[in-house]
Amino acid sequence: MTQERASAQTRVRELSAQTQLLNSYYAILGLHPSASPLEIRRAYRDLSKRFHPDTTLLAPELATTEFQRLNEAYGILSHPEQRALYDLKIGYSRYNVIQAPIDPRQADAQLSKSAYLDAADRPLSAGEIFALVLVGLTLLGCLSLALLIAWLRGEPLLA
Repeated sequence: MTQERASAQTRVRELSAQTQLLNSYYAILGLHPSASPLEIRRAYRDLSKRFHPDTTLLAPELATTEFQRLNEAYGILSHPEQRALYDLKIGYSRYNVIQAPIDPRQADAQLSKSAYLDAADRPLSAGEIFALVLVGLTLLGCLSLALLIAWLRGEPLLA
């Protein structure tokens, strides 16, 4: 009788843990709790494009709600300390997750694929680089124009 009761309690715990995972931030992103930071970032970017209120075909209220849930999930899962606390809260343990060793020859390739968890810790996008080039060209054009005007007036260029 006690064995049956213990097995029933074990099943209830397993079901509650599975239910927590189904309603977790990982489920919002469509990921398993063992997902890497890169997988979390990719899932967030894909889903944010789909649910952003300005770009989706969903009703504005639904899109806003989904986008807020998505941002909340990513806000927790993108920070290692907060993610570890959240994993403890939902009862997920990383101790049994084994990662394959990294080949030193591929270490540079792995580093180039790393997730950028902070907005200041990412490379510039093509649009940002284009804007910087335009600003630089504008600055050079203004400087050249000022020097040309000074030369045409006969003023000394370097005083």
